[in-house]
Amino acid sequence: MALHEKAHLIAVIGGKGGVGKSVFAANFALTLMREMNQRVLLIDADARSAGDQNVIVGLRPQKTLPDLANFNGTITQQSIQSLVTTHKAGLGFIGAVQGPDQNLRASPEVIRKHLYSISQFYPYIVVDLGTELEDLQMGLLEEASLGMIVTTPDILVVNQSRRILKELYDATFPADLFHVVVNKAGSGGTNASAISQSLRRPVIGQVPNDEKLTSMALNQKMPFVLTQPNSPVSGSYREIARKMTGGVLQKLKALQKPSQSKSLRQKDSASLSGKTSQGVFKGGGKNQDPETLLKMQIHAELIKEMDLQEDLQNSQDDPEKQEELRNKTRRTIAMLFDRMAQGYGKEDRTRIIKHVLDESLGLGVLEELLEDPTVSEIMVNGHDKIFVEKSGRLTLSPVSFTSNQNLLNVIQRIVLPLGRQINKKTPLVDARLPDGSRVNAVIEPLAIDGPALTIRKFAKERITPDHYIGWNTLNKNMIDFLRICVEQGLNVIISGGTGSGKTTLLNVLSSFIPANERIVTVEDAAELQMLQEHVVRLETRPPNLEGTGEITIRDLIKNSLRMRPDRIVVGECRDGAALDMLAAMNTGHDGSMTTVHANNPNEALSRLETLCLMAGMELPLTAIREQIAGAVDLIIQIGRLSDGSRKVLSITEVVGMSGEVVTRQEVFRFKEEGTDKNRKIVGRFMATGHIPTFVKKFEQRGVKIPTNIFSNSDESQSGGVAKPTPARRPSMVKPVKKASGES
Repeated sequence: MALHEKAHLIAVIGGKGGVGKSVFAANFALTLMREMNQRVLLIDADARSAGDQNVIVGLRPQKTLPDLANFNGTITQQSIQSLVTTHKAGLGFIGAVQGPDQNLRASPEVIRKHLYSISQFYPYIVVDLGTELEDLQMGLLEEASLGMIVTTPDILVVNQSRRILKELYDATFPADLFHVVVNKAGSGGTNASAISQSLRRPVIGQVPNDEKLTSMALNQKMPFVLTQPNSPVSGSYREIARKMTGGVLQKLKALQKPSQSKSLRQKDSASLSGKTSQGVFKGGGKNQDPETLLKMQIHAELIKEMDLQEDLQNSQDDPEKQEELRNKTRRTIAMLFDRMAQGYGKEDRTRIIKHVLDESLGLGVLEELLEDPTVSEIMVNGHDKIFVEKSGRLTLSPVSFTSNQNLLNVIQRIVLPLGRQINKKTPLVDARLPDGSRVNAVIEPLAIDGPALTIRKFAKERITPDHYIGWNTLNKNMIDFLRICVEQGLNVIISGGTGSGKTTLLNVLSSFIPANERIVTVEDAAELQMLQEHVVRLETRPPNLEGTGEITIRDLIKNSLRMRPDRIVVGECRDGAALDMLAAMNTGHDGSMTTVHANNPNEALSRLETLCLMAGMELPLTAIREQIAGAVDLIIQIGRLSDGSRKVLSITEVVGMSGEVVTRQEVFRFKEEGTDKNRKIVGRFMATGHIPTFVKKFEQRGVKIPTNIFSNSDESQSGGVAKPTPARRPSMVKPVKKASGES
């Protein structure tokens, strides 16, 4: 929240400890109060403060910044008297801490909120920010009209001042915000002109060196501008105050500053691999809004300033170089913006700089969509149409890329670190982001209207059975049943349509696998999360430029059999790999799991048959069905309903063969019963009453399944309560003994 329109915040910063920054802040605040004949507030916000300002001004603050952060009332003329300690000279003061035994901890958001109210009573606020700029200090600096960098002529101090200025530029603060004060001037070392040239910032004033005066003031706990107002040192303070208030403050107050600088200090995990083309804005220019044109112009100038392609290649696989490149690029973009843009506010400045940076080094406008926890899927149809899925509903996002070439650059940055390629010879690719999100990309000539990119976001919070129950995706009886089935080594097929949640359910079921078993996972793009320690993750590899070296799902399944797995988990069976998966299930690898695309359990069986036929083995259909009946124990059908919700629609046991037909019986189902006033589907999970044939086998092993699981008497229903249904044995054709043994 900004300060009151007539108020000014002056931030005092030191590049290094021991430069006299705190002494300067206190004496300057008093000088400003007298010169302007206005109320002035001094705030100690030094992250490493030991109560230094308390000593300098000779006050024990009645309230500190942490007290202000914890203040829940309204700041009025009356309440402010309890928050601000007033010096006998009239200066208001809020300390950082009471003494060296305390640490400064305060919410930046709350402090800034209160600062707005306080600024209605204090036209000038001088803040001692110290030398280490953390979240609180950066947040206060965002409200500043002027930043004063205090240095000394010592070459090492000047060097440290350059460092802190670089950090501030990296956080996209404009250079014009900062002016330099040379303290202890005349004590030798670098002169003011050389300091200004080195820091590339103007020197607003020089304070003569007078160690005796400073020491005496500290001992007396009384600022020297009060005790020695006619000294040359005090005179230099008055000169600085007059320069600053002679138009400098008013001019700087309108400067555009970042609104979220703290996020810029966090480590950026976005991929920095890939290429940046000279033709990044190819096709741009016509029918573009002014902001898009500005981004294009800044990017074009950025390419002239930096060799991004070479820099990106040199920083691959080196986080420190990546961070250094990102800071350098951000700093350059900020300077280009300040040179080229006019009429933009603080928030617009920050947003545009971030967009150009993300499009140059990261994932462009996708960065903010990936950070949005409510977005589950991102679909890019060319550079100017980005759709997102939120709560199961598709909406058109207001953000867009500046050009198709820019979108293509982002796709390249995603796939290249994974050893994959996308070009005219290989115009489509499956990949994943560093966080595990699944990516599919298609480019020209297959994608007619520009590159198409689909990202299924990886959930940052691991989905658990409790989440499923809370979302009403299934109920507790179903979860308990599936837990026992997985623990006891039943082979499971998860069936569902695109985007129905098959992989997420597979992740949840995998958490039931005992920790002492060896698991081998096989995927096209690795996204399964296994909590167990003994896990080997395998991922397919596409062919190289010569068309050789491809490693398929089938290759990995065959190889996994030589790795002594207890269980094999395949992300998805899409082709002849299904036959290899069934063979693995039939040869002692009980408890294996995979997913298939199908709309119901019957279609899932047919889909498995079709996939096995794609293996090219020319097996008779009966033999394939016997393989399926002998291998698969359970089919779990999950679906996305018309209201966007996801439900486990059916849990079905594969019983065996009856003649040439694979027999099955449903154990649980979801029954729709209509919609509510919000057009949300109302229904209930029901046990069908069929008791699976493998229950008796479990009991022989000493594993007891509670009988109430297969009735509806204790069910938690959605949209109504089912009537109790007595459990009964299935009236089905007696199954043949499975080839895999007792399961």
